[in-house]
Order: sequence, then C-alpha cells, then structure tokens
Amino acid sequence: MQSANQPCGLFAAKMIMGLFFGPKKQSYLGVDLGAGGIKVVELQNEKGRARLATYGFTERLPDSQPANLTDAPEETAALLKKITAKARTSTARTVAGLPIASVFNSVITVPKGPEKEMLEAAQVQARKLIPVPLEDMIMDYKPIPAPGEKGAAKGPAKEDAKKEESKNVQMLITGASRAMVSKYLKVFQLAGLTLESLETETFALVRSLIGKDRSISMIVDIGALRTNIIIVENGVPYVTRSLDMGGASLTRAMSRALNMDIKSAESLKCDIKGVSSIYPAEGLPKVFETTMLPMVTELKYSMDLYTGQGDDQNGKQVEKIIITGGSALLPSLAGYFTKQLSIRSYVGDPWARVVYPDELRPVLDEVGPRFAVSVGLAMRDIE
Repeated sequence: MQSANQPCGLFAAKMIMGLFFGPKKQSYLGVDLGAGGIKVVELQNEKGRARLATYGFTERLPDSQPANLTDAPEETAALLKKITAKARTSTARTVAGLPIASVFNSVITVPKGPEKEMLEAAQVQARKLIPVPLEDMIMDYKPIPAPGEKGAAKGPAKEDAKKEESKNVQMLITGASRAMVSKYLKVFQLAGLTLESLETETFALVRSLIGKDRSISMIVDIGALRTNIIIVENGVPYVTRSLDMGGASLTRAMSRALNMDIKSAESLKCDIKGVSSIYPAEGLPKVFETTMLPMVTELKYSMDLYTGQGDDQNGKQVEKIIITGGSALLPSLAGYFTKQLSIRSYVGDPWARVVYPDELRPVLDEVGPRFAVSVGLAMRDIE
C-alpha cells in the first residue's frame, strides 16, 4: 500500500492504491468522475465473481473549478492517465457513470401490448416529461416485470393489482443529453481508455449497495456538492432525486465553527478520529446538525413521493436507509438519520460482493463509501 501527495495538472491529488497480482483474467475499470475527485476501481471477473485488482482516487477541495470535470477534458484525461498509471491498471475496458443530477429518470405506466406499441406510448409520455427535444437525448426504455413474471421479485399480489397489471405495464425510462455524453467520450478517448458503457450512477449504486436484496431501500449518496436520493424496490429505482447540498456544506460549517480555512476544515472532516476527539460522545456533532436538517426534510419528502406513487402502494414504506458518499462516515450520522426518520440507517459496504485480501479490510472500510459508484460500475459486466 502506497500513498503520495502531489499536484496533478489542474487538480491537486491524493492517491492511494493497492496492487494485487495473479493470473491474468478479464477485468473492467469503473470510473467515477465526481466533483470531489476521480475514483477508479479495477475488478477481475473470477467465474462470475468480482475480485479487486487495484484502485486509486484523487481528492479535490469543495471550491475547486471546474465543478464538472468533463468541462476540462484535457486536464481530466491527463489526471485519469496518472491515476491508472500509478494504480498499474491492467485493462482499458471502462464503464463510466453519468451524474444523477444530469440524467432524466422516471417510472411511467403504459398500456400493455406489443413491444413496438408500448415503446411508442413511452416515447409520447417522455416527450411530455422531458423539457428538451428527444432528438437531443439518448433514451433507454426498460419494462419492469410485474409480480410473478420472470425477473420479478416473488411475493403476494392482491387481485385488483393483478387485474391492473394485466392492462398496464410499468416502464423505467432514462435519458441523457447527447452533448453531455460527447464530453465523456472525449475525456476517455484522450485518456486512452476504451469506454465499453456509460450508465447513470443510480444503477451503479443499486448494484454495489443493494445487489439482489428486494426490500424497499433508500440510498443516500452524500457527494461533495450534491446528495443523491434513490428509493429502490425490487431492484428498480422508483424515486431518484439530486439535491444541491453535500459534503462541502458540512466543510463550510466546520470552517466557520472552528475558524479555520476550507482546506484545513476538509482535512479535519475526513479525519473521523479527529472529529470524534473534538466532539466526543455527543452523537452527530452539533456543528453539523443545522446543516443536516434540510437534508432530513428532503428525505422525508422523497419518502412521501414514493408512498404517493400509483394506486397500489398499499402502505408500502421505506424499510432501511443506506448511506454512502464521502461524508457517510461522519461520527453518528447513521444514528442521527435513524433517530430523525425512525428507520434503520447504516453505512453501505460496496465491497460486500467483491473478493479481496483480508488484510485490506481496514483501509477498504475507510475509503469504501466514496467508492460505491465506481465499484458498481466495474461490476456491470461481471455479475
């Protein structure tokens, strides 16, 4: 295990990577170009099971510019090259994630019928929901299996729900602008990586944190500048929202409270033991509570959106909250959410379905939450 601090082009970077060698196998890179830095994970396909090969990441201060790394393609590609070189990645096959805030995602209902007719009906609804011409978007339409169908979760269904299902079909529609996709293509082309697939961060998070669990779960991904909220049932994201608040808000709150500059406050916030020593035995530090209250309000609103969807919710409620992202490990944050929302909350483990050396467990626990997206991306063509 190595670590180094050095400037990397436009962005100051801190890199930590692990190198694990063995017989050469098919592997994939998962690349997350986040506002808080770049995260790269290489996973090997070991008989359908993901094995960690190597990983690396950079960190950026909350006020770093540009906020969107794809707006500086040459600098971002150069930094990506440095990360993969230092991590000694062995493949160019890459799956990258599109930010949830920039991707349209919705579950709609269309009349059941031939595939072509259902697609046409979905496109009609998409044109009403999306405020830009569909010709400027890259769209994906996926039917959601009804209870009892192949690919659907097993469970009881009421007779009226069954009758309704026979008439209508739910579809998950996802769209991304062609202009944004072009920016990503340019970055990876300049970095010398083969972009096998682009998918929304939503599916990567579901893959790494939920897997085949069919319970109703809420993922709260607290990034540097934004917090993504995803409510998942039977593996399908029924509610997807992106809030203009994140770890940077907590950093600024700490900076003001302790009268220190942003860089020092960010370093302290990432030092979980340091935060605990300053605010011992008081649950979530008071300095963060005021900042977190608006987020709690938004989580409640998201749950209301979910329970209000459709006519067959039958009192369905979120059963658990999975916290991830760079700020997920703040002392007592999970306990704070549990208390405020009366729902069991815990920090997600993106490495749970990945094989890795036991001696790496402590460091992977420490960096885990920030790697949830990149791990899920790398797993896309393995599971």
